[in-house]
Amino acid sequence: MLRYTKKSDTELYKLLEKEVIRQETSLEMIASESIVPIEIMELSGSIFTNKTLEGYPGKRFQTGAEIADLMENLAIERGKELFGAEFLNIQPYSGSIANYCVYKTILDKGDKILSMRLDQGGHLSHGSKANFISQLYNFSFYGINEKNGEIDYDELEKKAKEINPKLIIAGGSAYPRIVDYERVRTIADKVNAYFMYDMAHISGLVAAKVIPSPVPYADFVTSSTTKTISGPRSGLIICKEEYSKQLNKAVFPGVMGSMHLNTMAAKAWLFKHCQTTEFRNMMEQVLKNAKELAKCLQEKEFNLVTNGTDTHLILIDLCNKNLTGKEFEERLQKVGINTNKNQIPNDKLSPFITGGIRIGLTSATERGLMEKDMNIIAEIFDAMSKEEISEKTVEENKEKLTKLIENNEIYNDDIIEYILN
Repeated sequence: MLRYTKKSDTELYKLLEKEVIRQETSLEMIASESIVPIEIMELSGSIFTNKTLEGYPGKRFQTGAEIADLMENLAIERGKELFGAEFLNIQPYSGSIANYCVYKTILDKGDKILSMRLDQGGHLSHGSKANFISQLYNFSFYGINEKNGEIDYDELEKKAKEINPKLIIAGGSAYPRIVDYERVRTIADKVNAYFMYDMAHISGLVAAKVIPSPVPYADFVTSSTTKTISGPRSGLIICKEEYSKQLNKAVFPGVMGSMHLNTMAAKAWLFKHCQTTEFRNMMEQVLKNAKELAKCLQEKEFNLVTNGTDTHLILIDLCNKNLTGKEFEERLQKVGINTNKNQIPNDKLSPFITGGIRIGLTSATERGLMEKDMNIIAEIFDAMSKEEISEKTVEENKEKLTKLIENNEIYNDDIIEYILN
């Protein structure tokens, strides 16, 4: 796959070679990461990279679109079947772009939006002050019940009635539980609001039908196509048929210009792959591993936000460990485990320090780890959370991790050889 780069740019090739080694010798536990099938890499770098198009199948602004039209239509039909969708647009470049496209579809500047607070599980593109979108719309926020860490639906309904938003957003980047889609739909209907669900983190679990789907309840469902669904770095939007024309106009020319046909081809393959028994079994194992690791961590006195998980994601509150998220992610990286610091509900620390870390089980499961391996991961977490960490502790746990993953490769030798040569 890189045989020409290997000859034409040795310096860059060596960086790619090092990245392969890094991924093979460390354990990725960042909740937004996954290991893509090799076909995703092939198609993401395919001949479609050469082609520029704007518009939609049958109505392009450039010629030479006849094959691309067939590919996009194929992807759309497969995606609709996979998710039980009335309408699907696969042109967005990412989950965030997908969200912006929905806003453009139904909102005017200054309209009111009710979404989940960033520090309680929401996403930057849902109205964070750090994101430009907060300057275009009038955002209000709901949060969690402090007793159980789960969404406070009574508060959500109360705020919705108070502010009368045009759009209610659910779904986020650091919420471990399944959202009560029906309750949010009911609240939206009471205040005559649209309901958008951002399923970027759980789309693979939804596609495999191992957790309930928001598609029957929401007016719009957005997603990236990475994370649990393990596809190309891109996005998608699902909506009711009645909004299809508005949505298409919002995507192009409202938000985007030309599309990335190469990643769209990868999505076409992905939607077929997600309907296989192999994919479903993998997503079932992701859930089993996440629940088992949550249990093992709790046995070692780690505090988990929401007291567990329904998905691939676990959010750890480190306050009782006298550690910040930044300190703990750095400690874990020393032994070869990659995580990310993350704010916990009502966090008193900045987003650059944080009181917690967020972990996910998708990549770990895709490389072959099972429930029996979760206690070893929990033991490493426990050892690296102690007040004093010696070099000996680091080396012992690094060796423990190496033994855990050495027979669970990301890709087999043939695929590694193909990737690098």
